[in-house]
Amino acid sequence: MSLFGDIGVATRNGLKKMIIAREGSIRGHIHANLLTLDDNDLAQAGYSRKELVKTATTPFPYL
Repeated sequence: MSLFGDIGVATRNGLKKMIIAREGSIRGHIHANLLTLDDNDLAQAGYSRKELVKTATTPFPYL
């Protein structure tokens, strides 16, 4: 057994956690941008404004 035998597993687990965190961040920014659309466009795309507001993250207070 190597001293560094489990580093590959730790690296893969760390990368998976980073990817999951970034996906959540990106999803929040996309939802914030979708909120700039009107209600008819959101409905056509299959989104609800109420649901998007819950998950939207943006540094801009006016969105």
